[in-house]
Amino acid sequence: MSTRTVLRIAAVLAALALIPATGCKTQEPGVVAQWPNVTSERTVPQPPTPPRWPLTGLDASDASLLERRVVAVKVENSPSARPQWNLQLADVVYESVTEGGITRFNAIFHSQSPEQVGPVRSARLSDIDIVPQYGALFVFSGASSSVNGAIRKTTIENLSEDAGVTYPYWRGSDRPRPHNLYVDIDKAREEGAKRGMPATQDVTGFAFERLSAEATPTVTEVSIPFSPANRVVWTFDAETGAYLRENNGSAHTDKGTGKQLRARNVVVIWAKHTVASRDVVGSTTYDIELIGTGRVTVFRDGQRFDGTWEAKAGAAPVFRTSEGTQIKLSPGNTWMQVIRNDINITMR
Repeated sequence: MSTRTVLRIAAVLAALALIPATGCKTQEPGVVAQWPNVTSERTVPQPPTPPRWPLTGLDASDASLLERRVVAVKVENSPSARPQWNLQLADVVYESVTEGGITRFNAIFHSQSPEQVGPVRSARLSDIDIVPQYGALFVFSGASSSVNGAIRKTTIENLSEDAGVTYPYWRGSDRPRPHNLYVDIDKAREEGAKRGMPATQDVTGFAFERLSAEATPTVTEVSIPFSPANRVVWTFDAETGAYLRENNGSAHTDKGTGKQLRARNVVVIWAKHTVASRDVVGSTTYDIELIGTGRVTVFRDGQRFDGTWEAKAGAAPVFRTSEGTQIKLSPGNTWMQVIRNDINITMR
């Protein structure tokens, strides 16, 4: 090979050495790769809240059902009336003392509509406060002339037998009169609509709290002496998170479900009781004030919460601690135990 050829090859190799190799580029020292600019933190969308029943806080299968009418039923609690039909299916039950020391219930139905509820019995003056708080159709059978007159002066939508209503009611053969009158909840709603009463309503319910962890029970039994003739005990069942009911020393069962009555919330309401009348044998009828405010103790999840109740027409009661914090209920049914201001309950 000639010297000239060698010099040409060397020149070509030198030129090739000056061309950077592709795919092998390295980052120069001191140069930092840039992240994309971020203007907000990444968020994960939360699933939509399901429709929930306003008086139990439990999920509803159909949001349109939330607008159906609430039905309040006056239910007897004498020994001849027990076991009652389908009290367990009520969202809320009020219990208060009446003549002779026995108690009577006002059962509030919204989320469930059993075909048989009862025995249906007569109204009391306290119902004039209770029923409007839930905007309910009022189902009862009989009342004194003074109570009937007081109800007629209100805006309560009356579906009693006294008002000539018969369609939702029937007499059962399981026990003698007057302890065998029953009502169908959906038929009561139908009767109300036929009489021009609104078929829907906007229900103002309770505030509920879903616990993220189980609470340690601190109160496992509550004893409520309504009178010498009626003592109620609620025992907390940690396995189900419910309180089981006893009436006068015996398990209080429900004839519709065949099980012992139970509540997720037991709310003891102290209220002013004024003597409205006495009959010939000295039995007392009370006017119980359930509009306004008073002392309350809420039992839920084995816990005790003391405070005050506040109630007005058109909305369910609100419960607050002495600091003003709202006491929320556990999702599920609630029993309101209404007692005189001078009665003491016991707990353990």
